[in-house]
Amino acid sequence: MTLPLRWKVTFGALLAVACSLAIAGIVTVRSLERQHLVQLSDNLGATAKLAEYSLHPLFLSSDQLPSASQLQPMVRDIGTRASARITVVAADGTVLADSAILDEDLPGIENHRTRPEIRQALSTGHGRDIRTSQTTGERTMYRALVMTRSEQTPPVIIRVGFPMSLLERDIEQLTHNILIALGIAFLTALSLTIWLARSVTQPLSDITQAAQRLASGTQTLPIKTSAQDEVGLLAATLNQLADQLHAKIGELSEDRAQLLAVLTSMVEGVMVLDRRGYILQINPALERIFGISRAEARGRPFAELFRHRQLNELVEAILRSRKNQEVEIVLPLTNRCLHIDASVAGGERDNEACIVLVCHDMTELRHLETIRKDFVANVSHELRTPLTSIKGYVEALLDGAMDNPDMTAHFLNIILKQSDRLNLIIEDLLELSRIESGRISFRSDPIDIHAVIDRALSTIKPLAEKKGHRLIASINTRLPAAEGDEDRLVQVLTNLLDNAVKYTPAGGTITVGAGEAPIPRTAEPTGGALELTVSDTGIGIPEADRPRVFERFYRVDKARSRELGGTGLGLAIVKHIVEGHGGQVWVEAHEPKGSRFVVRLPISNGPQLPA
Repeated sequence: MTLPLRWKVTFGALLAVACSLAIAGIVTVRSLERQHLVQLSDNLGATAKLAEYSLHPLFLSSDQLPSASQLQPMVRDIGTRASARITVVAADGTVLADSAILDEDLPGIENHRTRPEIRQALSTGHGRDIRTSQTTGERTMYRALVMTRSEQTPPVIIRVGFPMSLLERDIEQLTHNILIALGIAFLTALSLTIWLARSVTQPLSDITQAAQRLASGTQTLPIKTSAQDEVGLLAATLNQLADQLHAKIGELSEDRAQLLAVLTSMVEGVMVLDRRGYILQINPALERIFGISRAEARGRPFAELFRHRQLNELVEAILRSRKNQEVEIVLPLTNRCLHIDASVAGGERDNEACIVLVCHDMTELRHLETIRKDFVANVSHELRTPLTSIKGYVEALLDGAMDNPDMTAHFLNIILKQSDRLNLIIEDLLELSRIESGRISFRSDPIDIHAVIDRALSTIKPLAEKKGHRLIASINTRLPAAEGDEDRLVQVLTNLLDNAVKYTPAGGTITVGAGEAPIPRTAEPTGGALELTVSDTGIGIPEADRPRVFERFYRVDKARSRELGGTGLGLAIVKHIVEGHGGQVWVEAHEPKGSRFVVRLPISNGPQLPA
């Protein structure tokens, strides 16, 4: 985790102060401890000399060593006055007197010749040591000196001891006071350091936050600082830079918003490539055309994403020649027909716009052209067939058939039928034209579906009985009313039934159904719909032909359709009437054989009609 600059400065300064105070405290305590030890050692030396001076007369009175009874009171008195332990030791290490030992315990004291301070005193005249006393069990500082009696008598060692516990208590108290002083100094340094770090880093923190807001694109407030140093100059410079940058960003954002609005609203797909052929930008229309996303496409080579030979050759040719070109291609999977205009934008560096491809979706236009051509061809064919027949029989009559009354009557009957057929085609074309142009308005009344079905069945029943068909009505007893034009809906149902009768072999079954339309689980709640179905057991419609059966003059089996007398416009009229009512119509397979036409109509918002 990265610490802020303020805390780095604070912790750094506090660490330096803490280390300095710790070192100063340790040095001070050690120095005072050494000073106390030296002072104590000097005091013990003076006490030892005083003891020597006081005891010296006893040892000069005779060549024999004084007895313990003589030395012990005097040694105890000197030790009490000096607040120290006084020990008199013979040259052989025997303890002659000790102020800290009872008289009866004196003979049991071990020999002191091996004590360090005794050995030093015998060698140099003076000895010193700090250790735990084996007699008292306390840590004690010892000073020893040799008291010379005469050249003939062995010397006597005067040893003075002072317990270190008193010194250690003094040093501990001193250390405690020093720690308190150091703690107060540290808290003072802490307060000063935090204040100093805040005063130094607060302007930097404000500048950092302003820079972060500037980097994120949000509006930044001016940085306020009263500093006249480098920090103040930096803040003023950053404020000026932020103002300039926001002005530039505003201009660029406005231009970019306008450009994106244009690209987003365009029906044509747009793609921008750099000089390497890498994709820089695509618009939503191109995403829909090619089925890709902008995140997936941007930054990738064109040839890697679009594996289309003509398209890749077009891009490569423009990159080489730097000349505008255009081409029309067909996408293999979707069969979309695209007219692509490729223009050179002039970018000469990576990530600069070099080529702009504009894709015009010509699929619907080409489809309409195909329908138009088919329509013209079909109309021409449909009109030419009866006209050719009429012309042929008229010529036959003119060539002499008129002399035969029976043949004349037969030919005239044929001419009459072809004229009726021609008239029927023209009437259906005019009817379809009026519906498409909106010159025919549909009424919007509540309709009893039962009445519509009854009227249509009564019209088609004679034709069905003539071919031996069985008509079945599968209708719910109670249905909500539909909304629309009853006469037109009767025309829709009659046309569907007429087709079913024509394309169902003799003895077939034709079923008319009506019920409420099922609502898919994924569908949004709606006002509901009615579904009318016409099913037959006829020759059926191949799956490939079902999407086109509602086109004008489209026939699955042209020879059979003309033989049965259809114009090829009935289903086109059905589709336009149903869509004019806000409904839908489609055809699907009817198992095990035949076709099933479905008409879905909106339910009326008015009162429900009785069954």
